[in-house]
Amino acid sequence: MARHLLITGPPGCGKTTAIRSIATALEQSGARVRGFWTEEMRERGGRIGFRVETVDGKKGTLARAGMRSCCRVGRYGVDLENFESVAVAEVDAALAEAASGAAVILVIDEIGKMELFSRRFRDAVARALDDVAHVVATIMQQRHPFADALKARSDVRLITVTARNRADLPAAALRELL
Repeated sequence: MARHLLITGPPGCGKTTAIRSIATALEQSGARVRGFWTEEMRERGGRIGFRVETVDGKKGTLARAGMRSCCRVGRYGVDLENFESVAVAEVDAALAEAASGAAVILVIDEIGKMELFSRRFRDAVARALDDVAHVVATIMQQRHPFADALKARSDVRLITVTARNRADLPAAALRELL
C-alpha cells in the first residue's frame, strides 16, 4: 500500500467533495488531521474568486477576479501572500507535528495551477511527502513538471475520480490510510 494518495480528475468531477468527505471520516475515526481545501467565492450568483480554508477554520483568499498580481490564471489574480499565510502555514504546522512524533494525516486541496505559483508551497508539499505519515491531496490532471514528479513517486497511489468510483472513493481511501 502507498503512504500517500493523490486524487486527480477534470475540473468539476468531485475531487474537493471527495477529499472533504475523507477528512471528515478521518477525524471521526480519531486520526490527527491537518490541512486545507479550496472553495469558490461567489457574489450575486457569479464566481469572483477562490478561498482557502484550513481544517480548523482559518480562511484566506487564494485568488480573485481582477486582482492585480504577477501570478494569473485566466481572469484571476493569485494572492500568494494570503495563500501562504494560511495554507503553507498549515502544511508547516503538520510538518512540525510530524517532527515531534505525531502521526499526522495531511489533507491538501489542491495542488493546482494557482497554488503552484508559490515556491514555498511546492517546497512544503515536497517535505510533507517525505516527512508526514500520510498525505491525501487533490492534484491537477494537466501536465506540470512539479505535479508530474509527485504523481510518479513510488510512495504515491494516484486515483482518478470518475462517475463510477466517486461515491466509493472516501471509503476506499480510509481503508488504505487506516
